[in-house]
Amino acid sequence: MTKELVERLRELLEQARREGRGSEVEPLLRSFLAAPAAPAESPSPDVPITLGMVGDSAEMKRVFALVERIGASDVPVLIQGETGSGKELVARALHDVSGRKGAFLPENCAAVPAGLLESELFGHKRGSFTGAHADRDGHFVAADGGTLFLDEIGDMPLDMQVKLLRVLETHEVRPVGGNKTCKVDVRVVAATHRNLDEMVAERSFREDLMYRLNVVRIALPPLRERAGDVAHLVRFFLGREGRGTRASPQALAALEAYDWPGNVRQLENELRRALALGGDTIETSTLSPDIVAAGNGRPAQGRPG
Repeated sequence: MTKELVERLRELLEQARREGRGSEVEPLLRSFLAAPAAPAESPSPDVPITLGMVGDSAEMKRVFALVERIGASDVPVLIQGETGSGKELVARALHDVSGRKGAFLPENCAAVPAGLLESELFGHKRGSFTGAHADRDGHFVAADGGTLFLDEIGDMPLDMQVKLLRVLETHEVRPVGGNKTCKVDVRVVAATHRNLDEMVAERSFREDLMYRLNVVRIALPPLRERAGDVAHLVRFFLGREGRGTRASPQALAALEAYDWPGNVRQLENELRRALALGGDTIETSTLSPDIVAAGNGRPAQGRPG
């Protein structure tokens, strides 16, 4: 199931909740989310794909080996990596390797208003707050038997960190406005682009929660440290378009020379831009000026040389 489809299903669920039909639609959404994701298929035989991720650099091979080693375990995992580096793909791979039958349910803690995050994670009872027109299961119940991926965990408010810690310790959730708890079997995988050790020292992240989440830490390398993977990703993204488009040697050299502060997500968007501007071959003339400058050995504008 594509990320776009999951987001669309969420939008439909929110619309149904506003119309008072959330209890009818939620079981259907849960069944969709529980379906295993189709593995990424290589559009070209020379594009290496492992665990749904493109690449064969030494750095990524270490990530693949660690995912396979700990996948079948139920221990919490903390994925640390820069924005756009593919943390959700690693979390999905952990779920797929685990063999857990429940849903893989992702949530971005930074994207949910602080006042709603508790309801999203733990659910709520009818009438517990304005707009709570019906009982609603939270993500922990929806992901029972599966995996809950908490992205941008470093953005979670401190008061919510306390409540999450209790769930991790007791394996029980209590909905907002409820007085009864419910047992859940959920593997939690968290991710962040922040330095949680520094946040603990600054008292902006709870030390006890970090220890609970950081049983195993996966350090996801930025794209600039993945030697050879840019070329594989370029072939993958262009092949997925199904138009026979390729990158000229000069354009590919420029793409490989760039440091990609936005990582794989930025590379994908750059290729979409180039496809919109160019024809069957991506040339340097269709690339962003910073990338062309990197290919010519010049410092990118606004970056130190």
